[in-house]
Amino acid sequence: MDQTQSRLPVNIEDEMKRSYMDYAMSVIIGRALPDVRDGLKPAHRRVLYGMKTMGLSSTRGYRKCAKIVGEVMGNYHPHGDAAIYDTLARLAQDFNMRHPLIDGQGNFGSVDGDPPAAMRYTEARLEALGDEMMTDLDKETVDFVPNYDETTEEPTVLPTPFPNLLVNGSAGIAVGMATSIPPHNMREVIDGVIGVIEHRHAPKEERFRLLMQAVPAPDFPSGGTIVGRAGIVRAYKTGRGGFTLRGKATFEESKKGDRTSIVVTEIPYQINKATLVGEIAELVREKKIEGISDLRDESSRDGMRIVIELKRGELPDVVLNNLYQHTKLQTSYGITLLAIVGARPKVLTLLETVELFVEFRRDVVRRRTEFELRKAEARAHILEGLRIALDHLDAVITLIRGSRNPVEARYRTHDPLAWTGEQRHHDVVERQPRLAHERAQRVRATKSPQPGDGKAAHRAKGTSVGSPRDPSSPMSTSRRMSPSSSQWSKRTRSEKNSQIALEAAIVGNASNTPAMPYSSPPASRPKMTNSGCSRSAFAITFGTTMCPSTW
Repeated sequence: MDQTQSRLPVNIEDEMKRSYMDYAMSVIIGRALPDVRDGLKPAHRRVLYGMKTMGLSSTRGYRKCAKIVGEVMGNYHPHGDAAIYDTLARLAQDFNMRHPLIDGQGNFGSVDGDPPAAMRYTEARLEALGDEMMTDLDKETVDFVPNYDETTEEPTVLPTPFPNLLVNGSAGIAVGMATSIPPHNMREVIDGVIGVIEHRHAPKEERFRLLMQAVPAPDFPSGGTIVGRAGIVRAYKTGRGGFTLRGKATFEESKKGDRTSIVVTEIPYQINKATLVGEIAELVREKKIEGISDLRDESSRDGMRIVIELKRGELPDVVLNNLYQHTKLQTSYGITLLAIVGARPKVLTLLETVELFVEFRRDVVRRRTEFELRKAEARAHILEGLRIALDHLDAVITLIRGSRNPVEARYRTHDPLAWTGEQRHHDVVERQPRLAHERAQRVRATKSPQPGDGKAAHRAKGTSVGSPRDPSSPMSTSRRMSPSSSQWSKRTRSEKNSQIALEAAIVGNASNTPAMPYSSPPASRPKMTNSGCSRSAFAITFGTTMCPSTW
């Protein structure tokens, strides 16, 4: 009865309208239209980011596409594997992408319409340009959101350093709208972006004129010839327009000189070559196009070559015009500069597209600079703590040696040291754990082995001096800072001096080992041997048997 009373009547028309709008916006925002900032749809962005997380950079080896598809589908894109593989394959096709973002190895399809090989056969990695699209991604330059099951995060946009939306173009059909952005030459686009930045205070008409001088027209990976520029100018000004695109053909004479052949070396963008050849053959059989005696596809790895042999006495210009009229050797290409701007679809002009990209890059650079500033300030704060420790070396020695463990030493730090919480944690807990009371007792109990004594004793135990299996060895304890470790190698010379002076002074009082700065002359250091160094003294002082010559 309560459930019946809690139900509210809903107008079915309103409910259908609301549900359909929700579906339409989901398709528009999350599937079919690219973002104006990085020029990628969500599926493309997830594939590239998934490959980035797998470590498939342009300098690494290839990985099976089946593994890439599984990684993307399991973590970022909850759709079918076929859709993800088609997306991956398109990003690797040089006849579809002006600059491919994925480096594919194997059969990834052809301009003849052949499908890619199964994902279990092909391999892929990121192209260098795809790598560059994710530069500074780890420096908080873009926002991250939880993935579909909230087990990890994915970026909302990639911090691409070039206007990918114009360079590679995009095409997609959403609900009630569609986008069709042709690819452009990267040099021209970058020159146009630089011109807009340098003349950002000029009038809008002047900026558009400079941009049109740098970017006169699209540039397709399959080549072709653009007929007329009026439609291009209209599209760049208003966001909608079109133009005619023709294949490129030349005339060749036969060896005997009695026949002429039409040789097609470039076809319009996204036209299937095999379908085009079949269409010409069908028109010849139906006698809609006359004067053709033979038709061959001589394309190879060296390039495209479709040879159309003419009968004796035929005019090649007439036959070529008939081919333009009746086949897809000439086609119309429509431009609709529709992209997502601020989570809303918007038709843009060419100038607006470039200015929005410049604004995005300005935000990326600002966020990257703020991140690096925070890192530098935090590092300077830690170094200031090290300076304080060196200025109060006796107090630090007394504090650490009088503590039972590093945590107690951290909270016993008093006002004269003027350490903050971060400095106490870094200087006491992280950098000086082996100098606490419990480990100092182990250091005092360590006996410096005499020549020949330690080897025999450890040989009887089946261990070697300084090995991790030796319970008395400093290497058997956890959290050892080896001078050859990555953390040690990243430190500056002054940092090494600070830590070595502090550690050597503290432990030197227990083992009668003199303190040695990192920059001390070789004569004041322990006597080196061919095998490395005085291992016992160095192990007691620095907690490792690694030779200083490997620093």
